[in-house]
Amino acid sequence: MGLGVREISCSGEPVLDSENGEELMRLQPGVDVVLGDLPCESPGTLYITTKQVIWVSDVDKTKGYAVDFLSISLHAISRDPDAYPLPCLYTQIDTEEADEDHSDSESNHIQQDLSNITEMRLIPSDPTQLDALFAIFCQCAELNPEPNDEEGEEHDWVFSADQMEDEEAIDDEGYMSHNPANSIGHSNGNHDLARTILELQINDRRFEDAEEMEDDGDDTHH
Repeated sequence: MGLGVREISCSGEPVLDSENGEELMRLQPGVDVVLGDLPCESPGTLYITTKQVIWVSDVDKTKGYAVDFLSISLHAISRDPDAYPLPCLYTQIDTEEADEDHSDSESNHIQQDLSNITEMRLIPSDPTQLDALFAIFCQCAELNPEPNDEEGEEHDWVFSADQMEDEEAIDDEGYMSHNPANSIGHSNGNHDLARTILELQINDRRFEDAEEMEDDGDDTHH
């Protein structure tokens, strides 16, 4: 399977690859999905397996989307209404370069559009389920390490805002425009993204804690 979001067809519950050890980790009803800048699709049921995340429409049971955990480079809980109006699980998705040769069929156009999706938001009707969903995502990310990881390299990082003093001060300009404050994040295999999600968490606190960060740094720096 390639990287990125793909459209799937199923009849009711998706079929898992049990022969290769794929297991269902969590089934969450009442979840909306937003792919990139596309309109929100709802309602639907979320299936989280040991290998992938699957969303199936409750309106049309044959329609759904799937993305492998190997394609999910970052996930975080977002509760900042400035980032998105509703509390959600925000994910960043790695994609492949689209092939230049495509037929003119409608299905290929749809898949080509999905191949450009780099963000996905999962919005449960019950926001109190976000922490549980996040924990499952972390667990499944650890089950799917990047195949080209350097030996012995630590890469599965989970951050909380209290850990900011362990990092260097981050540029005021920041690294990305998406800013889900009050979030916790997990990066699987990408240190730059790990720093990014740390900044997302601490954006509202970095000035407040500047004095403490100075004390932990060079005593001669003012």
